[in-house]
Order: sequence, then structure tokens, then C-alpha cells
Amino acid sequence: MAPRFTYSRWDGTQRGFDLDADALFGQLTDELLYHGDVNAALRRMMQDGMRGPDGERLQGLRDLLAKLREERQERLDRHDLGGVYDEISRELDDIVDEERHAIDNAVRDAETSGDERRANTARETASERNMRLDLMPNDLAGKVRELSAYDFESKEAQQRFEQMLDRLREQLMQQMVDQMSEGMQNMSPGDMQRMKDMLAALNEMLDRQQRGEDPGFEQFMQEFGDFFPEHPETIEELLEQMARRMAAMQAMLNSMTPEQRAQMQQLSDQLLDDMDLRWQLDQLGSNLQQMFPQMNWGQQYDFEGQDPMGFSQAMQAMQELGDLDQLEHLLQNATNPGALAEADMDRVRDLLGDDAAQQLERLSQLTKMLEEVGLIEQKDGRLELTPRGLRAIGSNALRDLFTKLTKEHVGQHQLHREGMGHERAYQSKPYEFGDPFQLDLQRTIRNAIGRRGTGTPIELHPDDFEIERTEHLTRSSTVLMLDLSMSMPMRDNFLPAKKVAMALHHLISTQFPRDYLGLVGFSETARVVTPEQLPEVSWDFVYGTNMHHGFTLARQMLGRQTGNKQIIMITDGEPTAHITPSGDVYFNYPPVRETVEATLREVVRCTRDGIRINTFVLDATTALTAFIDKMTQLNGGRAFYTTNEALGDYVLVDFLEHRRRMTRRRAV
Repeated sequence: MAPRFTYSRWDGTQRGFDLDADALFGQLTDELLYHGDVNAALRRMMQDGMRGPDGERLQGLRDLLAKLREERQERLDRHDLGGVYDEISRELDDIVDEERHAIDNAVRDAETSGDERRANTARETASERNMRLDLMPNDLAGKVRELSAYDFESKEAQQRFEQMLDRLREQLMQQMVDQMSEGMQNMSPGDMQRMKDMLAALNEMLDRQQRGEDPGFEQFMQEFGDFFPEHPETIEELLEQMARRMAAMQAMLNSMTPEQRAQMQQLSDQLLDDMDLRWQLDQLGSNLQQMFPQMNWGQQYDFEGQDPMGFSQAMQAMQELGDLDQLEHLLQNATNPGALAEADMDRVRDLLGDDAAQQLERLSQLTKMLEEVGLIEQKDGRLELTPRGLRAIGSNALRDLFTKLTKEHVGQHQLHREGMGHERAYQSKPYEFGDPFQLDLQRTIRNAIGRRGTGTPIELHPDDFEIERTEHLTRSSTVLMLDLSMSMPMRDNFLPAKKVAMALHHLISTQFPRDYLGLVGFSETARVVTPEQLPEVSWDFVYGTNMHHGFTLARQMLGRQTGNKQIIMITDGEPTAHITPSGDVYFNYPPVRETVEATLREVVRCTRDGIRINTFVLDATTALTAFIDKMTQLNGGRAFYTTNEALGDYVLVDFLEHRRRMTRRRAV
């Protein structure tokens, strides 16, 4: 049965077309041709993004980095870090106010009791307590130190103060030593000792790892795993989590004003007054800074908003900013799409949203997609084209050029005479007596069914026979000479010229497999280029346009071939270099007489060997036009003066016309 399809209105839940490898590779074609390097082309696409087959744009790293920086700036513009200090200061002031209120109530109760002695004692005690409260230092650490030694009148105020200290200690330790909230709640002296044991064991484990010994991670987690509810599976995961939190704590201190930073540091020292505990924490921080220098321990942020943050909120903001910094570092230093897979996509989703995470995940899969379908492969740590990839580039280049041509350019030159050769024309005709019996079976059976109807057996009649049309067997031998001098990329001529070379190679290898195509690149000197090398060919960083050497190599290559012989040369410059009789390279600009004569002598040799030279000239100057006209007059070939936009049209149409003229001559 035929498949059934159901269509419905788009409601936002349907999934659009996914990016496929062919569409991706199609958009990579120009980059691959221009740079000649798979790695460079993928990097550029990774940076700039691309469009999917449905027109949807896949954002590149530049877009994602812009969004990341906007997110970071939005946090800085919204928040005020001074709230960390203010939150603690306000809570201490509330505790002091509650204590003063309790002192006043105690005096009032004593005075109304009728007991003068009690009232005097209450007034003296109140005076002493108020004096201590009045003389308390203004800094946070000083207030905490004084209140820790203070004899509270109010049990509620004392309880609030102790709870505040416990909460601050827990927050400090939680940020320094990962998420150990479960292990730190209601910590008794025994629990504190166990924490110090854990920190000592952790520092010993780091020392063993740095010495190259077995750190003993499994044993450590068996004994102290309850301190780490996230259950890290490796020592690297555990240490990275701890380093990220300690770096966030340091970034918060760095971002405060000098006065705030000094007071917070003193408060931290006051809260963690256990010398052994502080030493273990300092040792841990030093080890982690050496192991994770990329955490930006010296980072600071300029908060300019009006929304004050408390301690916990500030630490969360610091961790988010630190994660944004780490993600920015990863995106800026990614050398290929595969490196993006190192990003924690869940964290990216939390920081930048679902859309950004999806875009980044799709970018990270670009290399994998092309490898899985066999277009590229890893060789010696580099990405290179496979034979299939090479064919795909040629096919894409040919398609891009042919889509620019109108039907009048290539569709009105059919040959109406059939020959006896072996090249199929992919057309058929009714069989006539004397035709070679190369039966088109599909058309023949279709004719029989149309005449007699469906059913078996199928009875064939001679009128049903159709045969395949064939063209006369012709062979063309072509060498494409490609100018690789510096002027080609400087005038934006290199990419169109290389695309023509790839397209011509693909056209000949797929449609005219018996034809020969050789490739010669020329600048200061000339060199033979194999089809496998063509995608990686780039311009030469030297001066000189050595047509003389290029014609010599092309003539030698064609001397080993048969059939009609031609040279197709694409250039934008005059001959400014030649090979001297001694084998040296001579260069001079503007061209000297010796170079011009040496080049024309080689043109004459090509002419004697029956080789026609068709030249496609870009950005022609008066001097270049004069030389090309002289060369064409000697050789009998043709010259086309064109632009880089129309180059592909000229070369492909001329090649096909040349091919058809050969066929017509053979058919006559």
C-alpha cells in the first residue's frame, strides 16, 4: 500500500528538519576551497554559524559569546555586592537592638518590683552592658568578637546570635569545601574534629597525586563520602567542584571594596578561629590554586546595580559568573567543534537558556556528523577529506556553477546524429533495422504493457523495442593551469578559479571518464597538482607569474596523452617570471623582454604539438591584453576576458562546447 501522510497546522511542538551532513558539507564547500584546510573551514563555520535546510540559522560561537556577555553584564548591572556586608551588619544591629530592649525591660521590671536593692543591681548591670554595646567596634569581625564574649540579658538575642554564627560558618565552609551542608548541620565538637580529619586526608591525597602516586580516592570516599552529597566519581571531579567554589569565594572578596574585603576577611578568621582548621583550609586552597590556575583566582567583578545581595545570593552569583567565565574561555579557545562537547550542557542551559544549549550542542556535533558519513577523517591528529569528501566538493562546486547558467547556455546544443560508440546518451529511440541491438529494457517492457495491458506473461513485439542512443566515442585531454600568485586572492579571484578547477575535475571524472584532466599550479614556479591535492591547494606567498614553466609542464603532460589536446589557463597577471637555460628562476616586474619571449617560445612548442591554449583572463590590463592577444595569434586558441563572477559560466560552457564540436566532427 502507498504510504499515508497526515498534515496539521504548526503548533510549536513539531520538530523541524534537522541539519544533515550533506547540507553542512554543501555550506563548507567555499570555505574548504578557499582555505584548503578542513580544520580551518570547520573553525570558521563554528565561529560564524550556518543555515539549515529549512532556513533556520544555527548560531555560531560569535553569537553565543555575545549572549554570554550580555548575561554576565545583566547580572553586574542588577546586583550590588555591598548587600553581603549590609546583611550581616543589619542582623548584628537587630541583635544588639533586641538586647538593649531586653536590658530596658529588665531595669523596668526591677524598678516596679518595689525591691530597691534589685533595682540598683539592675541599673548597674544595664549601665555596664550598654557601655559594652556602645564601645563595640564598627567592623563586623570586631562586633562578632565582642558579642561572642558578651553576657546577654536576652536569651532570644543570644540564641539569634549563635544561630547567625552557625549559619555563617556553614556558609563559609560550604563554599570552601563543596556542598557539605549535610555533614555540617548541627556540628558538634566531634563533628568539627572529623571535618579537620577529612581536610587533612584530602590534603594528603593531593600530595600523593602530585607525587605521581595512587591518591587513594576510593578509600577517601569510603571514609568521608558523607561530606559530599554530589557523590563525585573521580578525584578530578571532586577537586574541580571544590576549586570552583573556593575560587567563587575569592572572587567575591576581590570584588568588594578594600574596606569591605578587610572586614569580611577578619570576620572569616573570627568565625573559623580553630587554628588547625584554618591551616588545613589554607593548605587546600593553595593546592587547588596550583592544580586549577584557569579558575581565575584573581578575578573580580564590577557590580553596578541597586539590588543588594545577601551572602548566599552573592555566592550563587559568583559561581554563575565563574561558570560564565569558564564557558567563555572554552568557547574562545575551541579549535574544532568536537572541543565544544567538553561543555556541561545542563549548566549551559541553566546559564544561557535552552535555545543556547541546543545551538551549542548542535555545533559540537558538526565534526562527528561529517566523520560518520565518511566525508572527513582523522589522520595524524588532523581532519582531512576522504575520497568521498573530495568527490562531494567537486559535485557541490559543479552544482553551484551550473545553477547560475540558463538553459540557453547549455541546453540548446544537442547532437541529432547517433553513433556506434560506447558512451550512453541516456536517451532511447524505436529500434530500426541496422541499429546496434542495445535494448532499453525498461522502455521496451513499458511499451509492451501499454500495447497489451497488464498481466503475465508479457508478449513482446518488434514494435515494442527501444534501444539506447549512443554518442560517438571521443576523447579529450586537458590540462588546467591555475594561477596561484598573490594577486589572485588580493583581487578576490582565487576562490572562483579554484571552484572552477574542482567543478571541471568532477565534470570530467563523472560524465567523461575516458577524458584526461591534468592540473598545474603556477606562481614563481609551476608544479603538477594531483586531484587529491586540489582541495588543499592555496595561493603562494611569493611574487611571480611563471606561465613559461606552467606551459612546459602542461606540454609534457599532454605529450603522454591521446585525443584532442588543450590547455585551459586561468590568470589575472602578465608573465613576470621564467626558467633560465641554467634552470634558475628569473623574476622581474614589470615583465622584461626575456620573460615574454621565453613564454611565447613555449606557446609555439605547444602549437607544434597540436595543443590549443584557451585563456580566461581576469582583471585584464592593457599590457596583459596585448600579451594574451599575441599568444592567441601564435597558437590559434581563444581568449576570454571575464570577471570572477562569470568565470565559471565561461569555462564550463566553453569546455562543453569544445566537447560537442569534437563529437560533431567525429560524427560527420
